[in-house]
Amino acid sequence: VARDLGDTIVDLSLALEEEAGASVRSPWIERQTGQPHAPELQPGPVVVAHPAATVLAMLALRAEKAAKVQRMIATVYEPASENGQKGMDELHEQTVNLLSFQDLPKSVYDIQVAFNMVARYGQRSDFSLDAVAQKIRKHYLQIARGAPEPSLQVLQAPVFHGHAFSVYVELEKPIAIADFSQALAGEHVVVCNSPEDMPTSVSAAGQGDIQVSVTGDVTHKNGLWLWATTDNLRIAA
Repeated sequence: VARDLGDTIVDLSLALEEEAGASVRSPWIERQTGQPHAPELQPGPVVVAHPAATVLAMLALRAEKAAKVQRMIATVYEPASENGQKGMDELHEQTVNLLSFQDLPKSVYDIQVAFNMVARYGQRSDFSLDAVAQKIRKHYLQIARGAPEPSLQVLQAPVFHGHAFSVYVELEKPIAIADFSQALAGEHVVVCNSPEDMPTSVSAAGQGDIQVSVTGDVTHKNGLWLWATTDNLRIAA
């Protein structure tokens, strides 16, 4: 109905990407690649890219400024807020019930997520971490054409809000952490390499930037580890 009335549709629910004429957009990545799309928002709905896809694409594109990326492996820690209010409510209820030795509600996840880390929800859950991984991968490939495609795993973290990322990047040549950090830093990315300001889910809450720290890999001289945290709702907005 909105489309027939000539309205602009911006979809943050990821529900409309299969509609005719829909496009997946990430203005951050469009500006980073220097190829911004025309600001045309009609006739099809504009679907905002999954926030994790935007973060991974930004890190990959910035890493390529330092040296050619030969391999990228990412673990994404999913917060309850990505499953909406009912996902957060069930995590809260499970937490309270565990501390008071009561049975756990499992209508959303069909598994214990409070004080727990899981790679798959229960069989009766309407949600799927595999589906989340597929969505992130699909959006990444659409918004970051030419960037290295990461191997990806998504885990459910027992947190209400904020994505966290553990990313391994292997470059074609060794590079100093300071030089790599300089390549990462810039608009939307804050590099925090001092112990006092190490990125956490708490420090990322309410912030509009990607907070990231960089450490070297002790086994591979060309390898670097990135630990990043973001406010998933701010990134999407």
